[in-house]
Amino acid sequence: MRVTAVSVGLPREVKWRGRTVLTSIFKEPVAGPVAVERLNLAGERQSDLTVHGGADKAVYVYPAEHYAFWRQKLGIADLPSGSFGENLTTEGLHEASVQIGDRLRIGTASFMVTQPRMPCYKLALRFDRLEMVKWLLESGRTGFYLSVAREGALTAGDTIGLEREQGSTLTVADVTSLYARDAANQELLKRATEVSALPESWREYFRERLWEPDSAEGE
Repeated sequence: MRVTAVSVGLPREVKWRGRTVLTSIFKEPVAGPVAVERLNLAGERQSDLTVHGGADKAVYVYPAEHYAFWRQKLGIADLPSGSFGENLTTEGLHEASVQIGDRLRIGTASFMVTQPRMPCYKLALRFDRLEMVKWLLESGRTGFYLSVAREGALTAGDTIGLEREQGSTLTVADVTSLYARDAANQELLKRATEVSALPESWREYFRERLWEPDSAEGE
């Protein structure tokens, strides 16, 4: 497992469909060591902190393996790393195998996997395709967020070490599935509410969708 690209970007104003939007989704790969700070990478700043950024969304990871799918789906041959707004483009980490709470060691920094990326309209802006949000969720190719457990530095080409706590059983793909496709899966919902590494906002969202035993028996 390794990092194939490190990308950062600052907020910029973009004209899109008759309005001006402030976004940081446009990222550029950078060479050399990049400092890892508590809330983001050096040279990076989120635009709308009500939905982006914060300790649980400090760094966004996207698997390089997904790029072939998107090049074909979008008909875009030139799709460079960072195109999905990710900070780290990686090889060997997939939503179906990466678990919430997994700890990653990259360079001199360490991270924890916290949640999948839930795409907003700015992904549609990035590709000028309104269907992108739907396509990303349906495909399950969401990527995922990391919190920073230890500040340090990393660079493209770094290997990724993974540590997993015993008993961790909730993958990034599980969370996306509960949100987008399998909202009535009570066993999975219950499991998700019990994973302490999953942000409280997600656990509360899933608690509200658990059936009460009495109501389930009465159906």
